[in-house]
Amino acid sequence: MGVLDRLLGRRRQGTSRAATEADADYLEQWAASRRGVEAFVEPRTTVTETTVVLVAHDGEWTRRRVDGGQGARRLGKRLRIPVYDVALIRYPQRMRDYTARQRNRRS
Repeated sequence: MGVLDRLLGRRRQGTSRAATEADADYLEQWAASRRGVEAFVEPRTTVTETTVVLVAHDGEWTRRRVDGGQGARRLGKRLRIPVYDVALIRYPQRMRDYTARQRNRRS
């Protein structure tokens, strides 16, 4: 995005989109196929809408857009998983460990 775009309030096409039913379906399927899943709500930023990160017992994780914090809580209630606010509670250590293991495998 250029300076003129910022001044005029123009966004690049595709930089931000709302949550879709496909996002919710993916999260439900992902959570159903893993155990010990917890949800972590990430606040809206200038680049993305509100997202939720699902983290499994082994640290495997996935991220998708949701319809705000309330949408994330509704998803958590439907999936019967705990929902945490990332601004208040940090990501679990197992998520960072999983990411480090994956990074080491690729090197």
